[in-house]
Amino acid sequence: MADNIVSKADALKDTSRYYPSLRAYKTAFRLYKGKDQGRELHCLLGIADTSRMTGNFQDAIEYYRKAIELGRKLKDPSIVIDAGVGMGLGMRALGKWKTALRLFSEAGSFYRRIKDREGIAFCLWAKAGTLRIKGDIYGAIRTFRDSLRAFTALRIESGIGYSLCGLGGVTRIKGLYKESFGYYSSANELFRRLKDTFGIAYSHCGIGNALRMKGDLEGALIHLRRALRLYTKIGDTVSKAYTLWSMGKTHMLLGKYASSKKYLKDSMSLLKKTKDPRGVIYSRLGLSELRFLSGKKGSAKTMLQLAFKEAETYGFLIEKCHARALLSFVLKKPYDRCYNKLGLKYRLRSIPFNIP
Repeated sequence: MADNIVSKADALKDTSRYYPSLRAYKTAFRLYKGKDQGRELHCLLGIADTSRMTGNFQDAIEYYRKAIELGRKLKDPSIVIDAGVGMGLGMRALGKWKTALRLFSEAGSFYRRIKDREGIAFCLWAKAGTLRIKGDIYGAIRTFRDSLRAFTALRIESGIGYSLCGLGGVTRIKGLYKESFGYYSSANELFRRLKDTFGIAYSHCGIGNALRMKGDLEGALIHLRRALRLYTKIGDTVSKAYTLWSMGKTHMLLGKYASSKKYLKDSMSLLKKTKDPRGVIYSRLGLSELRFLSGKKGSAKTMLQLAFKEAETYGFLIEKCHARALLSFVLKKPYDRCYNKLGLKYRLRSIPFNIP
């Protein structure tokens, strides 16, 4: 019976149906606990992965810890390292990118030692996304390109798709919007062929953001709505929250301030729930702009100062720069050229800012 439940949980996870998969793993875990440590370990990793994908990062990290403890008990170093990579992804989502980089570095060294090429490729992809969060865009682009080459050599199509999405994100941040659109479009084509629901949603969101930056706001909303529907369907709370933020920003640029405020508040609520500090900062930035546009300059300034402080605390260089640039505009001070220092090819001239 328990074996059937695990098989069902695995199948549900593979088709991005995270909540029912999580429930099935927990049921199987209770049945295996204390009876079959190998199966117990598989369930722990399944619970951790699906908890992470549904935005419950603290639970995910706790289950990865339990998997690491059991892996050590079973003297299985590969499991310990694999769980450490998952933990790193959870830590990254909570803003602890320095810890994440350390875990990915340790894992990369291990995978190179045992010549696990797929593990090396995945670590490169995970590291690249973490460098993006840190604000090292040149490093992120270089490392995503490395992961793309590694997955291409291995002919792992899902890895190719996620590397393309990663490149789409970092080239957008750098200000290369045409390149960003191309990467996301290629990924979308690939994921549709693979029937990867999460990947399809991810690439639609990316295409929407690239179109927003290119000035096609109505086209952006078409793709963002597609992403939102899919993220809601699979239960990915964090990705849904970021998509809501993008929709809020797009509505703001269209002058639809009431709907923009609703989307941004909904985004903020979900991001606070999942304890994603970077996402909360973006929500604060957007809501501060709406306050400024409605004549509440003092309130906008207070919220921007809070966003700046939070970005500084977590070491988010790009988000800190956004807050500084917005504050410069609100306070009518000389424009802060922090984007140039980060190697980003854009300048935000007036509120609402079209933040990449």
